[in-house]
Amino acid sequence: MPTATAEPGSLTLVLPGGVPDLAEVRGQVEARRALEVALAGGHGLLLIGPPGTGKTMLARTIPGLLPPLADEDALAATIIASVSAEGPIRGLVRRPPFRSPHHTSSYAAMVGGGRNISPGEVTRADNGVLFLDELAEFSRDVLEALRQPLEDGRVTIVRAGGRAATLPARFQLVAATNPCSCGHHGDADGGCTCGTGVPQAYMGRISGPLRDRIDIWVGMPRVPARVLVGGADPESSAAVAARIAAARERQLARPGRRLNARVGGRALRAIARLTPKTARSLASLAEGEQLSGRGTERLLRVARTIADLADHEAVAVEHLEEAARWRAPARRPLTALAV
Repeated sequence: MPTATAEPGSLTLVLPGGVPDLAEVRGQVEARRALEVALAGGHGLLLIGPPGTGKTMLARTIPGLLPPLADEDALAATIIASVSAEGPIRGLVRRPPFRSPHHTSSYAAMVGGGRNISPGEVTRADNGVLFLDELAEFSRDVLEALRQPLEDGRVTIVRAGGRAATLPARFQLVAATNPCSCGHHGDADGGCTCGTGVPQAYMGRISGPLRDRIDIWVGMPRVPARVLVGGADPESSAAVAARIAAARERQLARPGRRLNARVGGRALRAIARLTPKTARSLASLAEGEQLSGRGTERLLRVARTIADLADHEAVAVEHLEEAARWRAPARRPLTALAV
């Protein structure tokens, strides 16, 4: 299986075959940063923007940004790959899985099933990333099937006769979507051909429970031509991958050995190390965005990851403010993110 490793003493990255380098994604500074934060903490991420803005290319850089799996996770990934008949297995699978099913995928293809229980995409993405391009085009039953694995890290398949099988499905969700049916809502040239209310209805296909499990929402507007052809070269995958790996090491060194996206309650408050000032800032941001208790906790998780990327022991006000930029807007339409 191809590997992606940084060469000692350099920022050269040997990427898996067909994986683009992050340096190829020009512009989209906010989206690049959002992807880095999401991967560092295991947070759910949604990219929203018209066609041609680089959503899919950005997502396809992910295999070159994630650190290799630890022994236990590598063994689990190898077993799943073997059961799924994903070609010859010549050793432990060290690269985190990256699964990208088409939006026409069926319920059975997503969650698994069949006479002998074949793993679905959610299980094949265990300990890795499940990328759903054109998220709003997936059928409602397929999207609703993601709720259990996103919450519990496993999926239960009920077989004929009432028998059930439970499979691992602890994946990170990364998704992309156009802002409307034609894809051009919010374009500066006013090219949207959708009727009144169509963009809102299109984004409404992403149900509330699923929205609540996505930590980071970021818009990807069109990039001006002068940015695409000029300016300094963006950071490479190697440079960003090194920061992601370091941030993950800090998280896994804490009690519980979990990424921030899986920490909650008292444990989250303990690792956040909020001062009275930052606690007041968190309360103010949560009230201003009309966040629920769960939403406030997710905001704090993302802020903790931002602090880890900066190698800060405590979450500071600037970390909270950056995390708040990527919350799903409560008082304006989701289509506004694409502008």
